[in-house]
Amino acid sequence: MFALSHATRNQLRNRTFATAKLNTPSQPAAAKTVRTDDGADLRVHVYGKESAPTLVLIHGWACSIEYWHPQIREFADDYRVVAYDQRGHGESTLGSTAPSEHTLASDLVAVLDATLQPGEKAVIAGHSMGGLTIQAWAKHYPAQVGERASAVLLANTANADIRWETDLAPVLNKQLTIGKYAVTVGGVPVRMPQPVSESLLFAPLPIPAGWLTEQIMRYRVLTPDATDDEVNFAIGIIRSCRPLARGRHAAAMADMDLSEGTANLNVPTTVIASAGDRLLPQRLSRPLVDTLRRTGNLADFHILPHGHLSNVEDTTAFNSVLRHIAHTATVSRATRRNVAAL
Repeated sequence: MFALSHATRNQLRNRTFATAKLNTPSQPAAAKTVRTDDGADLRVHVYGKESAPTLVLIHGWACSIEYWHPQIREFADDYRVVAYDQRGHGESTLGSTAPSEHTLASDLVAVLDATLQPGEKAVIAGHSMGGLTIQAWAKHYPAQVGERASAVLLANTANADIRWETDLAPVLNKQLTIGKYAVTVGGVPVRMPQPVSESLLFAPLPIPAGWLTEQIMRYRVLTPDATDDEVNFAIGIIRSCRPLARGRHAAAMADMDLSEGTANLNVPTTVIASAGDRLLPQRLSRPLVDTLRRTGNLADFHILPHGHLSNVEDTTAFNSVLRHIAHTATVSRATRRNVAAL
């Protein structure tokens, strides 16, 4: 397997489909590059009118700005939509610092610094690793949460225990079984040796095209209900990610504990999980929900019916939730301005 060229990766992210929601938005993007302290160049796109309320979209592992096509197309007429490539993903570079919860957090700070006006607040939505990014930001920059976020959406994400709780490939991180029977030696559960499983999960190898990749995408990441267009859209996005960035971020996420960040989300926060999510199963959303309920900041909790890529496979429901969040935040801001003017 050979590394994909820049042109090929760009083509994979921008293919045309019969399903309109997956195609490049008709709204023009204002493109900018945000430089981080360690020299990473982050590609940032801004859609919509400068005067509109801002919605920040943060993609997940091995994805890019293009992953958000179904949401950019839906919201850019009414909102100022900001989306960026996380470091090493899409057109962003890796920088000199190894990926970690610190880089996730500080990169978001850099993007918000570059795209929000002083005193401006945005609805900030993160999917999967994007949800981890928001919680890492809240953990390491807690004062910024109330200053820059009017509301938060955490979709198909977690705050800890990813290494052992993901169900993407149970043979790599769960007790080995033969049929329905657990394998034990002297009563001790048998697992694949951790160095072996990690070398497979974190290896910086290109993802090949073909039948096997399609089956994994349909049956392990999405669900059998996914359309061919949705499967091929997701494969194109993920295959376009540089293997080194994909491997390093997988290794970084495996042992993150962002529980403190969850507790620091002191703005209305909505959680989305999916009943068929195997990558970050629904049970991983429970600690988020429990913490947010305890702190009084849980705005809502939705369980959508399909797989990990809820914004792709359950687009209508996902967009409805996000629109409600954005509308509520906008009305709340307008009410505060009117009261302040009295």
